[in-house]
Amino acid sequence: MASVIERLHQQLVSKEISCEALVQQKLDALNASEYNGSNIVLDQYALDLAKKVDTKIANGETIGLLEGIPFGVKDVYLLQGTYSSASSDFLKQYNSPYTATAIQKLLDAGAIPVAKENCDSFGHGSSTENTVFGPTKNALDINKVAGGSSGGSAVNVAKDFTAFSIGGDTGGSIRQPAGYNAIYGLKPTYGKISRFGLMAYASSTDCVGPIAKELDDIRIVLNTMAGKDVKDQTTFASDAISDQATSSVLPKGTKIGYYKNFIETEALDPKMKQQFKDMLAKLEAEGMEIVPLDFFDADILVATYYALAMAETASNLARLDGTNYGVREEGENLKEGYSITRSENFTAETQRRIVGGNQVLSQGHSEEIYNKAQALRAQISHHFDEDFKEVAIVLSPVTPSPVPNIGDIMDDPMKMYLSDAYTVGFSLGGLPTLTAPLALETGLQITAAKRNEEILFTSANFLKQVL
Repeated sequence: MASVIERLHQQLVSKEISCEALVQQKLDALNASEYNGSNIVLDQYALDLAKKVDTKIANGETIGLLEGIPFGVKDVYLLQGTYSSASSDFLKQYNSPYTATAIQKLLDAGAIPVAKENCDSFGHGSSTENTVFGPTKNALDINKVAGGSSGGSAVNVAKDFTAFSIGGDTGGSIRQPAGYNAIYGLKPTYGKISRFGLMAYASSTDCVGPIAKELDDIRIVLNTMAGKDVKDQTTFASDAISDQATSSVLPKGTKIGYYKNFIETEALDPKMKQQFKDMLAKLEAEGMEIVPLDFFDADILVATYYALAMAETASNLARLDGTNYGVREEGENLKEGYSITRSENFTAETQRRIVGGNQVLSQGHSEEIYNKAQALRAQISHHFDEDFKEVAIVLSPVTPSPVPNIGDIMDDPMKMYLSDAYTVGFSLGGLPTLTAPLALETGLQITAAKRNEEILFTSANFLKQVL
């Protein structure tokens, strides 16, 4: 059985294992972990829910597919009654007053959260090193970074500490750590899943998404979380992904695109470049039509994304001044109190992004930078619309370089930003894109037109069979 969720469900139904024992196994593994993937392990919270599931089973009641399944939650989601820190000093003691819509849907389905997971503070990073809880270590090599910002979520899944985890993707923060840890990670179409209760980084690209070891588990969790939410006006009603999507294959002659400038560049690691070209040759041999496409240079995509993302995070984090949320430092007057609070409780990277965002939005610069970035974003989105009239999917590397060692990029912000070169464009376009642990060292990115998640699952199943 490919699905971890379905396997655990069958074990619970057949009473091969009790829910309390299953959850306790995960809690013990999380508490003993050397990977530092969790900020808070929800021991009593999870066990209380597990006992309720066991009572239902003992009474002969039917349980749902997700009922009793342990999962992880990136520590940027509110879960009522638990601390939600965003891996920051600012919110270390912030007790969530309500639960995020996406997490609530999982709770309603009976899934059990077992950990709030380590991440780059407020989503600001690509390695899960920018965190006050210390860096998360890669599941495959503890000397390497976990990726970010959803690094803890990816590692906990890869090590089987959780059946699945919920990450957040603004410019690659689900896809990149999934690739670094050789598992699946999905950024759905913007608006497919409610952002209500997710601490905002860049509101116009933030996406809620699942991370899992198996493709079917991504589908099950996506279907549970997706849908319109009156608390998030960017959401839309959507059909469920069918069971057949993960068992179907692409028909011969399917047009598969790739961006030439993503591959024909010295920025792409030579080994990964060869792996990508070998993959295209295999697909052509399987009867697929490979279509080279033109696109914006990666440095333009990165510059556009970070201009907009920094502007939005500066605006979103303006609410954190010590007045309403989190810690408060005292000063001689109100203004000094604000200044000390924000200076002492934001990490250096978060401060860098706030300063950069305020610069982008400042008088005289907003026309030069912000408005131009918005115009470029519109061009990028239009470009995607035209490309997907020609091809069914686009394939690309997840990152241009192999997984870095811990400490290699924290002191080099530009290197960190450029590691997102192949993910940020799809975020700007609001497109659904899936990382699959195939073909390349840091995974393969499969992208489709807006609201066409179904073909991502069929494509991933097909590629797994032929690569």
